[in-house]
Amino acid sequence: MSRKIDIEQLCAEKGLRITEQRRVIARVLSEAEDHPDVEALHVRAAAIDPGISIATVYRTVRLFEEAGILDRHDFGDGRARYEAAPEHHHDHLINVETGQVIEFVDAELEALQKRIAEKLGFRLVDHRMELYGVALDRKD
Repeated sequence: MSRKIDIEQLCAEKGLRITEQRRVIARVLSEAEDHPDVEALHVRAAAIDPGISIATVYRTVRLFEEAGILDRHDFGDGRARYEAAPEHHHDHLINVETGQVIEFVDAELEALQKRIAEKLGFRLVDHRMELYGVALDRKD
């Protein structure tokens, strides 16, 4: 699932002051194909600007999260992982052996979740689904 979101643009729309170091971190996040943790973000950002400290990355990630620009995930590996807040809802399937995270959307699953909520007397307003599994050994 491609989710190229311009985090720097979102910062401007939300009125956040964008320093050069925040710009680098925003660019790294915008270009991420995975769900990096702060340490991975720091390595990637420091490769562009060696002056970026891990403390700056922590502060920036917290600022972006509080502004609704980033979503934080805990995929069961003890590390907070981040992705740009998606424009469209999606769920995650996590390979517990490799840590690979696959994003997916399933209309049938979404409809089922809505029906379950209604059956229990609720109107679904939001949800987050994370499925954990291991790859099937395919020797066809």
